[in-house]
Amino acid sequence: MGMATSGGKRKGRGKTARMADINVTPMVDVMLVLLVIFMVTAPMMTTGIPLDLPQGGKEVLAGADKALRISVANDGTVYVGDTPVEVNSLVGRVVEMRRANPELAIVISGDRVASYGAVMGVMGALKDAGIEKVGLETGEPPAQPKPRR
Repeated sequence: MGMATSGGKRKGRGKTARMADINVTPMVDVMLVLLVIFMVTAPMMTTGIPLDLPQGGKEVLAGADKALRISVANDGTVYVGDTPVEVNSLVGRVVEMRRANPELAIVISGDRVASYGAVMGVMGALKDAGIEKVGLETGEPPAQPKPRR
């Protein structure tokens, strides 16, 4: 009449094996999204003191991208990064950094309306400490209009 079955459970070939592999597609998707987020936000994370730099030439100091940046704000406050510092403690920190890395470049950024004495005071204090190679950062000159033909 009918076929005989063995209970309701299937054994042998009809059984499906469990997958032991991990599906990595969702993880790759998450990593790509994180990569894009970090690529977009990384340039925005450079912090500093907003300065109105005086205009200068187009020549760029070698190693300026890895230099220690010292900023002098328009009110004469001296900053290393975003941290305000006293000139005396600044000189001690710079001397220690130069001892660890003698090739460390030092760049001073002075606001356009900062007093000349404030910027030169920082430079003089660094020179008195034996640090001779100090660069001054300037802004890019305004774009010259192209002549019409």
